[in-house]
Amino acid sequence: MKILYVEDEQHLARAVEQVLKKNNYSVDLAHDGKTGLDYALTKTHDIIILDIMLPKMSGIEVLREIRRNRIEIPVILLTAKGELNDKVAGLDSGADDYLAKPYQSEELLARLRALSRRKGKIAPDNAIRYGDLELNPHTLDLYCEAKTFRLTLKESQLLELLMKNKNTVVPSATIIEKIWGYETETEDSHVQVYIAFLRKKLTLLFSKAKIKTIRSVGYTLEGEGNV
Repeated sequence: MKILYVEDEQHLARAVEQVLKKNNYSVDLAHDGKTGLDYALTKTHDIIILDIMLPKMSGIEVLREIRRNRIEIPVILLTAKGELNDKVAGLDSGADDYLAKPYQSEELLARLRALSRRKGKIAPDNAIRYGDLELNPHTLDLYCEAKTFRLTLKESQLLELLMKNKNTVVPSATIIEKIWGYETETEDSHVQVYIAFLRKKLTLLFSKAKIKTIRSVGYTLEGEGNV
């Protein structure tokens, strides 16, 4: 499961990030509201943890913009202890839950599990489809007719990005930012390696979908029978 965590207190953010990763969550960190919104608009996360007090854009402003774009990803809003107005404003703006700071990591993990179960009941079909492919980003399973492959997390995230931008060229720089993060030292060669892994698996699945390289630009997913 992939979490977007938007928190401007960097020491706290890194500590919580480690807790989440130890509990098998994939985490994207953002330290201001504008960057957090940019991440959220990619629609590649399962749950968003969003602080209210943020530079550039407040958490409430980010939340309203997320919902204005009809993004229904569950959001846990981090509020100041005892600030009833923040809680009310957050829930009215579309938050699914709130957690008062300071909080214990065990409580945050419990809230994530609860939201995950609720999300599963609301939308049991989490699959992403393109042509003859079906990707479950939660189990990392890629299906093509009667065949299945279990992808790595990075492979799944990369293929999901391409499937959600079907027939559109996704620049290499965008792939690196969305999957490895803004502060990464990852280079184009890393992307090329994962593209090669995915191409091999698509070939072994006998899929009609193909990943096409646009030289000096990026990659696009093309195939027959698109949905």
